[in-house]
Amino acid sequence: MKSVSAHLASDRFVIAVRSLVAIAVFVLASCGGGVATGPTAGSPSFDGAAALAHVETQVAFGPRVPGSSGHAAQLSWMLDQLQPHASDVVADTFSHVTTGGDSLILTNVRARFAPQQSRRIVLLAHWDTRPTSDQAADSADHSIPVPGANDGGSGTAVLLALAPLLAQIAPPVGVDLLFVDGEDYGPGVEDMLLGARHYAETVSDEDRPIYGLLLDMVGDAQPSFPVEQISAQFANPIVQKVWRAAERLGYRDYFPTAVGESLTDDHVPLIENGIPTANMIDFTYGPNNGYWHTPQDTPDKLSAATLDMVGQVVVELIYSGG
Repeated sequence: MKSVSAHLASDRFVIAVRSLVAIAVFVLASCGGGVATGPTAGSPSFDGAAALAHVETQVAFGPRVPGSSGHAAQLSWMLDQLQPHASDVVADTFSHVTTGGDSLILTNVRARFAPQQSRRIVLLAHWDTRPTSDQAADSADHSIPVPGANDGGSGTAVLLALAPLLAQIAPPVGVDLLFVDGEDYGPGVEDMLLGARHYAETVSDEDRPIYGLLLDMVGDAQPSFPVEQISAQFANPIVQKVWRAAERLGYRDYFPTAVGESLTDDHVPLIENGIPTANMIDFTYGPNNGYWHTPQDTPDKLSAATLDMVGQVVVELIYSGG
């Protein structure tokens, strides 16, 4: 993803500074004031250790840059992880030619649960990794592919760990787990968010979800998930659902209702195509965000406890009725 100061997907998502105070007040008024009541009865227990193991497996494949051996290995592994649990697993392969002339073969993976439910939500994360460490402090490291433990690996791991739970206890709402490709290729936004754009532009009316939740960079050992600005403006009802779920579980300190940065991320193409989608993201990864898009994005920077918390919040969102 990119901060709004670096790239914008559309002029519609330029948020004027003078409007941020009003947005923040609205979100605070909507989300605040609750108490921790515990998880919804009958909901399954998420396993953060299992999610961290999924992160480690992904990083062991090597960089998951489209066209690489690690990318192919992870695709095969994800399908093997999902097929025993989901009612339906679809690998949607598509192509993209970058502004630099690179021809990419990309694959979105969708796993469907509770297919009989007409009311559906989509939970998404990107599974590819960035081909360059463009934010590394040492320019000599810029050509190194990002390991992608947090940026790509963490959201993917949470969704994969969620799959067996959805199979064991039927959710009260239809759930599609969507693993999007080509989010982080770059260098410019024209060659990013590719899988999310493809999904948003091609999803059928029959499969169209009522809303989405994006998980991106959700494993930091020192977590904080403020409300992302674009989510606050264009998907505030979804923000309320998610942050209230966190509050019920006693995680209010980690899910502050203050509005944070504006980030052009995979939720933007869905919003642009009429699917309100919130972005759960911790964009303060390491000192001065020093691990983002660098060779330091490795599993030792992540925490099973953080992944467990995020997974529990998503479980509560789903089993409280979505």
